[in-house]
Amino acid sequence: MTTPWVPTAACDESCVTVEDAGRRLVTATRAALRVSAALLLLAMAPILAVPAPGRGRLQRRYCRLMLRALGIRITVTGGPVRNLSGVLVVSRHVSWVDIFVIGAVQPGRFVAKSDLVSWPGLGLLARLMKVIPIERANLRRLPAVVGAVTRGLRAGQTIIAFPEGTTYCGLAYGRFRPAMFQAAVDAGRPVQPLRLSYHRPDGRPSTVAAYVGDDTLVDSIRRLIVARRTEVRVRVESLQLPGADRRELAARCENVVRGDSAPLSSGHLLAA
Repeated sequence: MTTPWVPTAACDESCVTVEDAGRRLVTATRAALRVSAALLLLAMAPILAVPAPGRGRLQRRYCRLMLRALGIRITVTGGPVRNLSGVLVVSRHVSWVDIFVIGAVQPGRFVAKSDLVSWPGLGLLARLMKVIPIERANLRRLPAVVGAVTRGLRAGQTIIAFPEGTTYCGLAYGRFRPAMFQAAVDAGRPVQPLRLSYHRPDGRPSTVAAYVGDDTLVDSIRRLIVARRTEVRVRVESLQLPGADRRELAARCENVVRGDSAPLSSGHLLAA
């Protein structure tokens, strides 16, 4: 039985099409270079823990280099990224790669599933980036997670969350669950929606970065490093004021992230 915070995506490994899985592959030499570059960057991850001026710029640069090592090119459009204290950043969720994509645009602390910290390599990075762990199958822990996000926002931190609650293939969407938005309401802080999408070199939507179903981390990484190139597009949408209703806030942000044409209340929108 699916609980309100444990959604089940219809997407699985079959969503990764034959074309995306590698009709146009890079050479073995190029793939080996990508792996070497990614491993080198993982070895350098401890520099992200050094408290120093410009740490945010360092994290952005690090994430962009990691994306490049994986064969991913990023394009950012839309409004400027505002340098505000205490912002909840939300987007759709496709893959573990999303962490590097958003980190390259608006670095901060991520709310991520608790087992991420045990992943090889990425677990160390998660700990260095002070991930807020969430056990999606344990609803009793959810109020504590929301409380931690609220305290972070009040302390002026940027917190990144994926309100769909699970990953989708990139061609499908999940509903935005309202739980994390309660933190923005309680803290009285704005929400920054990001519209994120993956594409093939010819501009068509891509599922190569997807991490769904029974997919493994190794298989997901392998698809990326052998693909000719993957493009990720990030559109910075208008900041949303929190209001007093987390469900209404979640619906507004979901509409913005999907690009829906449903009108938004001007009283809850800050022009970028």
